[in-house]
Amino acid sequence: MFFDGAKNLNGSNIGAILISLTGQHYSVSAKLKFLCSNNMAKYEACILGLRHAIDLDVQEMLIIGGSNLLIHQVRGKWATKNQKLLPYLECVHRLCKRFIKVEFKHVPRIQNEFADALATLSSMIQHPDHNHTDPIYIHIYEQPAYYFHVEEEPDGKPWYNDIRGYLKSGEYTKDATSVRKHTTRRLASQCFLNGEILYKRTPDLGLLRYVKAG
Repeated sequence: MFFDGAKNLNGSNIGAILISLTGQHYSVSAKLKFLCSNNMAKYEACILGLRHAIDLDVQEMLIIGGSNLLIHQVRGKWATKNQKLLPYLECVHRLCKRFIKVEFKHVPRIQNEFADALATLSSMIQHPDHNHTDPIYIHIYEQPAYYFHVEEEPDGKPWYNDIRGYLKSGEYTKDATSVRKHTTRRLASQCFLNGEILYKRTPDLGLLRYVKAG
């Protein structure tokens, strides 16, 4: 994961990019609408990327950033004397516990161009001050569009109803046979719910969005 954040005339802007072992890129950026220092923006960017990785169910991660201060503070090499940075440091450590393995590495800014570009992109967009702005999602599809067209079953319920119920409560439908239970467990192990969207896991984290689970 690469991350970067910066404070300029347009405000504070952050960006993070997750890259899988197969080269899949998952990017996210944001504009901060509150006062913060440049170092605070770096922490915000790191936390943004960590939370994005947790949503994608990442287990191991190498975190790379151009902030020498943040990397050394997180690794315990430097003391954190700034009281405004202490809550950020604690948050990063808390999020890191959600992973099996996490490693932090510092690189020169020139090697962190992608994350820096995301932060710059966010600073270029004029966000309304009083209106809500929905996030822009970029999905990666590995199947033609017609694969995502889902018909309802004869009972009026979608085909994924059993999977949804099992993922939510760990329970099967009342009429489920032993074979159907086995099939439900097998399919559920390949999927997860994020809000109201059902996703299928793939080995390279190229998640396939199936359908709304509503």
